[in-house]
Amino acid sequence: MIKYPPTSLADSGRRLSGIDNRKVDIMKRLIIKTFAAASLIFSAQAAFACDYPERAEIPDGDSASKEEMLAGQNSVKDYVATMEAYLDCIVEQEKAARAEIEELEPEDEQLRDDLLNKKYNAAVEEMEKTAAQFNEEVQAYKARQE
Repeated sequence: MIKYPPTSLADSGRRLSGIDNRKVDIMKRLIIKTFAAASLIFSAQAAFACDYPERAEIPDGDSASKEEMLAGQNSVKDYVATMEAYLDCIVEQEKAARAEIEELEPEDEQLRDDLLNKKYNAAVEEMEKTAAQFNEEVQAYKARQE
């Protein structure tokens, strides 16, 4: 005996609105696969997104106030901390990338090492330039105070 209204498709023993159960299964699998692929793409981008930090704003020591110089000092400190996180990120990114590669030819390994070293050294050089520029502005500020 069929109950009305049926509480589920199993209770009715029939298809709902002519939809074939195979089509529903295929649609479910397609939706799940699409969702899984999108999740993988977005999580991989987030996991490996090493964003290069914006350079700190450095005040002009010849005209800046004490508050502006202190704000500049904080900006440089934040920049250095963010840059250090960036350096850690690119190293971890390379480690993860190499873990995914089953066999790496010695030439390719050398190229990867060279590229990582260039990125790392360029970032360190940029940090040093920023610190040196800020120190010059501090000297100009102090000279103006004398």
